[in-house]
Amino acid sequence: MSIQLDQAHTTAMPIATAAGSACSGAPWKASIVAELAEVVRNEAVNAEYRHLVVNCSEEAAAAQPGQFFQLLCPQPAGEQPFLRRPMSLYGADPDRRQVEFLYKVTGAGTRGLDTLKPGDRLDIMGPLGVGFALDPGWRHIVAVGRGAGLATLAPLARAARANGAQVTAVFSARRPDLLVSVDLFHRHRADVIAVTDSEQTSGPANVERILRRLIADGRCDAFFTCGSSRLMRVQQRLAREVGLPGQVAMEQQMACGIGLCYCCVRDFNVNGEIVNRRVCWDGPVFDLMEALP
Repeated sequence: MSIQLDQAHTTAMPIATAAGSACSGAPWKASIVAELAEVVRNEAVNAEYRHLVVNCSEEAAAAQPGQFFQLLCPQPAGEQPFLRRPMSLYGADPDRRQVEFLYKVTGAGTRGLDTLKPGDRLDIMGPLGVGFALDPGWRHIVAVGRGAGLATLAPLARAARANGAQVTAVFSARRPDLLVSVDLFHRHRADVIAVTDSEQTSGPANVERILRRLIADGRCDAFFTCGSSRLMRVQQRLAREVGLPGQVAMEQQMACGIGLCYCCVRDFNVNGEIVNRRVCWDGPVFDLMEALP
C-alpha cells in the first residue's frame, strides 16, 4: 500500500483497519490516518532519549496504549532513510489533539527526527496495531519495563487511572539517569520501583522478589510488560504459577506496519502449537503466555 500526501496541505487521509484493542472484540472501523503533523516540541529528556510532541488529527489523537505510528523521518545530511520508522505511542491527548513519542537517536531515521524543530511538519501514519486491554475488574496492575519499553508502557498510567486501577511500575535501566516515564507515572498516582544495573538491583532474581511481594500483598491482578525478554520470562513463570493474566508489547523490526509485507513475523505458542503472527497487525500487544523470547 502506498499513500502519497500533498506536501502543501495537512488533510488527514483515512485508511481502513481491522485492528482494535487486545482481546476486546471491538467492531471494525476506519481508524488510521496518514497526515502531516505539526511539531510542537522535540527536546532531550536525558543523555539518550528525546521527547517529540506533534499536533495531529482527532483520529490520530485517539491512539490507545500499546499502539504505534509509522513515521516518515526527515532525511539527515548525507543519508536517505527509505522506510518509515515504527514508533510506539508515548502519549495521546484527544483534547489537545496531540500525540507524543519518546525516541533514542540510533540510526538514519532517528537522526532525521532529531533535526525537527517546532513548526516543522512530520508525516505520520497511525494509530496502528492492537493495543493493551484493561479489564474493568482489575484493581491493581503491574507494569514491568526496560529501555524503550518504558516509553511503550507510559500510556498505561493514564488509562489505568481512568479505569479505576492502581498501577505499580517496576522500571529497569542501566543507570538511574536513564530512567524515563517515572514522573509521568507519578502524576497519575502510580507507585514506581526503580531497578538499575549500576546499583545491581535489575537482575531477574531481584525483580522476581519484588513481583512476588506485590502478589502476596494483593497488588497484582495482571502483568503488563515490554523491553526485556529476561524479565518477561520471570513474569510468565509467576503468571503460570499463580494464575495471573498478562500482556506483552513485542518489539520487532517492521517495514510496512500494516500487515502486508510479513517482515515482522514471530513465533508464538498457542495452546502448545507454534504459530506465526505479524507483530504489526496481530500485535504489537499479545497475550503474555503466548509470547516466545
